[in-house]
Amino acid sequence: MMIFINEIITPSTKSARFFLMKNRDGPGRKKNWDGPGRKKLGRSWKKKTEMVLKEEKAGPSQKERRGFMKKLFTSESVTEGHPDKLCDYISDSILDSYLEKDKNARVACETVAGKGEILVTGEITSKADGIDIEKIVRNAIKEIGYDNADLDIDYRTCKVHLNISKQSPDIALGVNESLEQKEGQDVISEGAGDQGIMFGFACDETKELMPLPISLAHKLAERLSYVRKNGIINYIRPDGKVQVTVEYDDDVPKRVDTIVISTQHNEDTDLNKLKQDIKTEVINKIVPKKLLDENTKYYINPTGRFVIGGPLGDSGLTGRKIIVDTYGGYARHGGGAFSGKDATKVDRSASYMARFLAKNIVANKLAKKCEIQLSYAIGVAKPISIYVNTFGTNSIPEEEISQKIYNEFDLTPRGIINYLNLQQPIYKKTTNYGHFGKEYLPWEKIVKFGE
Repeated sequence: MMIFINEIITPSTKSARFFLMKNRDGPGRKKNWDGPGRKKLGRSWKKKTEMVLKEEKAGPSQKERRGFMKKLFTSESVTEGHPDKLCDYISDSILDSYLEKDKNARVACETVAGKGEILVTGEITSKADGIDIEKIVRNAIKEIGYDNADLDIDYRTCKVHLNISKQSPDIALGVNESLEQKEGQDVISEGAGDQGIMFGFACDETKELMPLPISLAHKLAERLSYVRKNGIINYIRPDGKVQVTVEYDDDVPKRVDTIVISTQHNEDTDLNKLKQDIKTEVINKIVPKKLLDENTKYYINPTGRFVIGGPLGDSGLTGRKIIVDTYGGYARHGGGAFSGKDATKVDRSASYMARFLAKNIVANKLAKKCEIQLSYAIGVAKPISIYVNTFGTNSIPEEEISQKIYNEFDLTPRGIINYLNLQQPIYKKTTNYGHFGKEYLPWEKIVKFGE
């Protein structure tokens, strides 16, 4: 009788495996296996055999594997001068301008930026009068700092094209009055502005309960704009990108492995000086020293030249930085963009509410990591589904967490709008450096959860 065992040997199974190998049938060995004419073995041997086979099948323990659990995760952010973010900022500036005069304005505003030209398109239905969209566009470009048509775009001379219509009456039919209201149910809310899935996430890696890679990337990108606007590094221009790679050991962030920063600069900039200034005035001011070591890699303007930027270098489009806007790829995304949309669009409002729920689950110690999914049908007020995933870090059953959400929060569009006060002109504050993790935003507030 022969037994073949996989060649996986761990400290916990080595001695037991030796026992099997020593006592198996073979030339010159005592025939002590069960079988005809052979000595019957006791329970202890059988239990030992079962234990070895079980451990061999299971493989190395988590503790034994820990040395092989190191992983790298990367997230990116961009500055406010990135052409896509320029478009997001213009769209949110238009939205805020309408909300200042009409809190019930329906806005779905998209912006396209190209060489020397801006196109604003979409649907706006509002009672507000006197909204000068072209002026809003030029002011937004000016605020970011674009004033040179030869290098990027000039707010004074660029062409601005408008193609705005009203919200489709077919969509308004479902939004103005929800399906539940039409059926006589006791639900007072607009219907969702579209179908879709939305995710919210939180974890305990940082003070703001965001993943560390995207948190550092946002802070570096924001610092890049700060040193430009305040003249600390006076030769860089608005366009820029940041990427941060963090090393995790057993899902715990340990160190920063790589930092990539590319910033637009003036024609006569010395690259060596730029690299030193970025390291001194940006990286060292933001990234904690304990996360940097002699093996951390830095790539600062690795192409060697970044003079042409903004819409002159790359076209821009609203809603094209949805991963930057959320969790840097660390958590899932439903696919819907935020900027330029009023709160009846659940792409935006339900994503904010999902973040609020996930953050408060973590902040209230119900889990160390949490992802929430909400889904909606167009014209229907109540969510189709609510999904909670705590990745095994929960302190109470996930079913209880889900029940607390159902019991305590109105997740209809009107319920979310009222709870988070989303009809205020706050959206320009969200555009850059992430929609999440900023303590002053209403969906970032921490409340007592489940009491």
